[in-house]
Parts: sequence; C-alpha cells; structure tokens
Amino acid sequence: MFRIVIVDDHPIFCLGLKELLMQENDLEVCALAGNMTEARKAIQKHSPDMAIVDISLGQENGLDLVREISEGEQSILVLVLSMHDEMVWAERALHAGARGYVMKKEASELIVKAVQQIRAGKIFMSEQVMSHMLERFCNNAGCEAINAMELLTDRELEVFRLIGIGLSTRDISERLHLSIKTVGTYRDRIKQKLCIKNAMELTRKAVLWAEKEQLLDNNTQ
Repeated sequence: MFRIVIVDDHPIFCLGLKELLMQENDLEVCALAGNMTEARKAIQKHSPDMAIVDISLGQENGLDLVREISEGEQSILVLVLSMHDEMVWAERALHAGARGYVMKKEASELIVKAVQQIRAGKIFMSEQVMSHMLERFCNNAGCEAINAMELLTDRELEVFRLIGIGLSTRDISERLHLSIKTVGTYRDRIKQKLCIKNAMELTRKAVLWAEKEQLLDNNTQ
C-alpha cells in the first residue's frame, strides 16, 4: 500500500479527498492534519510515502512544510494541492521540493493521476504550467513577458499577502520574525518589481490581490 498524509486546514475538503483516494486499491490515507504541528506528528507516527500539502494553512505557509519534508531524513514525496494560481505558485512549489502541483478546483479529476505519476518517479504539472516553464527556458524571456507576480521571491510574496490582509509593517515583522527595517526593504523591492509608485498604491494592490485569493479559497470550501 502507498500511504499518504493529507495536510489541509479545511476538514470537509480533507474528508472528501480522503474518500476519493481510498477508492484506489493501492492507496491508503493514514492521517489528516490541519496545520504544520499536526503534520509533523502524523509524519513521525506513520512514516508515509507521500504528503499532500495545501499552501495556505491558516497563518502558516505550506511551502515551509514542503521544504522541511523534502530536506528531512525520510524519503517522502510531496504533492502541493492549492487554490492559489498555479502560474504563480507551481514553480515555487517545485523549488521548495514538491514533485507536483494540482489546483483544488481540478482535484477530483487529477488528484489520483497526480499521485500515481509522482509515485512512478515523475513530476506532475498541468500542461499550461509545463508549457509556460519550457517557453521561458527556451526563449529566455525578458521581464516584460513574465507575470509580474512571478518576479517576487517567496518571502516578498508572503509580505505582499500580509499587507493585503491588513497587517502593518510592525505586525509583519513580528509574524515573520524579521526586523522592521528588513520588512521595509521587502516592501521597497515589491514596489520596484511591480512598478508601484507609493505605499498607498502598494496597499491597494495588495488588498485587491488578497481579496481575490480569499474568494478563490472560499469557493473551494
């Protein structure tokens, strides 16, 4: 049996995903976890073959867990399953150590295929993402051809998200355990990369982006 831990903070979605995977004779969901602490305990207890991890785990970033699992001593495959735009997050997930990325809205059609493909030693991405990545590699495209959000590092994107949900620079520094000066540097880099003129415009765009992400999240629940 191929044993799987599901890490997602939406209990109903977790149960549905578990039921879907358990229909396969060779797959077993051995644990469900709603946050990183629960995930660590489940992994230590069950030693699964794969972890299916959501990017948004309440106030935690699932990519941090992906890195932790990928750099750990156990050989655990990771599949990221998220409502976030794959054109922004899929490549980040790969860099963090994941072997695949599936949008939640497509989970019922693709999740089993993704699990089996990763289990066979392959990488699973949508055709759109793979085509996008190959085109960038082959053409060495300039910044004007890249989605602006792709220009942000993982940390910059996290700061942008926190600005969007209403956190001040001090709040962000405490949340991410960074100095206020460092957060200010991230804000300046974000403005430069997204061609934003001032702090007011930065906040407005961050709020609009965060609201879009929250709407997508609500639609998956």
